[in-house]
Amino acid sequence: MDAFVGPLIDAALAGKLRRLATGGAPRVLDMFSGAGGISLGFHRAGFRIDGALEIEPLPALTHAMNFHGSDPHLMARHAVARDMTKVEPDELTAELGLGYVDTSIDVLVGGPPCQAYARVGRAKLREIADHPTAFKVDPRGNLFLRYLAYVRAFKPLALLLENVPDMLHYGHHNVAQEIVEALDDMGYDAKYSLINTAFHGVPQMRDRVFIVAYRKELHAKIRFPTATRHMELPPGYAGTRAVAMRYVDLFGISGFIQPDLGNDELPFAVTASEAIGDLPSILGTSVKRGMRTFNTLSRYRRTMEISQYAAEMRQWPGFESSEGVKDHVIRYLPRDHKVFAEMREGAEYPEAHETAVMIVNREAAELGYREGSKKYRDLYNSIVPPYDVSKFPNRWWKLRKDFPVRTLMAHIGKDTYSHIHYDGKQARTISVREAARLQSFPDGFMFQGAMNAAFRQIGNAVPPLMAFEMAKVIREGLSDAVARLVP
Repeated sequence: MDAFVGPLIDAALAGKLRRLATGGAPRVLDMFSGAGGISLGFHRAGFRIDGALEIEPLPALTHAMNFHGSDPHLMARHAVARDMTKVEPDELTAELGLGYVDTSIDVLVGGPPCQAYARVGRAKLREIADHPTAFKVDPRGNLFLRYLAYVRAFKPLALLLENVPDMLHYGHHNVAQEIVEALDDMGYDAKYSLINTAFHGVPQMRDRVFIVAYRKELHAKIRFPTATRHMELPPGYAGTRAVAMRYVDLFGISGFIQPDLGNDELPFAVTASEAIGDLPSILGTSVKRGMRTFNTLSRYRRTMEISQYAAEMRQWPGFESSEGVKDHVIRYLPRDHKVFAEMREGAEYPEAHETAVMIVNREAAELGYREGSKKYRDLYNSIVPPYDVSKFPNRWWKLRKDFPVRTLMAHIGKDTYSHIHYDGKQARTISVREAARLQSFPDGFMFQGAMNAAFRQIGNAVPPLMAFEMAKVIREGLSDAVARLVP
């Protein structure tokens, strides 16, 4: 302890700082890791991914293959799906071979499932500081409490928590602010912000809440990334942000920090064509029914100049790809390719439905089918989607090639109508690799499972490029603290 300037409360904290001071990479445990979006960003920023905790088998396998695949024994240990409500911190560290709980990890990261705050309340959140098993009162909804119990056990120097904007106004209370208050009781300085990934180089308009915290003994200044891109968010996104901010106190004592939205002098947000335009063309009409696996190499187009973003996805350190990708596969949608071809960029389902009816009437006239006849009805049913226009206005959306895309969500594991390719000649929805590109997964990152499982893993993930931006400011905060506290 005498090696430090100022009092430090325990040897575990001192040991972690000493280790960083001698050049050790900060060690990360990724909670609710999924495929590893946050892990990827932190890995690129120089952190060491020592462990992950994920309840679903395929994402757990994906994470293990990508971060521990070079060592079969280590990979097997990390590929096990684990339920954080049933695994205690000391059991986890023993299974992963990490050593003592309070000395094993420097940074804890995670994005709890959005339903995790369904039953959270202020009293329960603050209760966790003294009662780490409080989540068991209602384990269905209190995963945040379990996350805080892991914070209490591991005593990380810093932590990052990510979640959907709804956590700012769920059930007439601001869960993010309540987490900040609970962390304060546990000895952490914490702040949160609402960040849209389009301002940070991700080709996707995705609003998410990020909470950053440091041990109070570090006296670290909490910062959030500076914008590298700029755009005017569409009215729908601006309105959603306004609703999310309803319970955020912008003028009183609050843990909220305004995000940097950049200015007109910055480059425009990364567009869909910059993100996926270099990937090989696939005709929607060429696809056959059957399971999609990732065993065929789709070679990059060689005759075109690629964007800076596409080059970054090909050259991501540790996940490079020089020839092409093996998961450039799409869904079989024989009814819809004619509509996909003729839809306007940016069109939604009502317009898609109108387009389908127009195609039917045009073809019926060419074929001499009378409206109301059996042949007309059969033609109609073979082209027009059956969904109620009034109930599913946002079910379909065709990408704009000159604009970032809408938020990718886990639902793409079921269908990809929310992201129809902007190129009408291809007449299809996006591929697995295109979804990964739009989420900023590098081309050398491999997903385990078949097509639908991969789509779901991508939709559930934190964009790695956004995680990288967060990781850089956290790394700077830790480095500054080490420089001040360790002679």
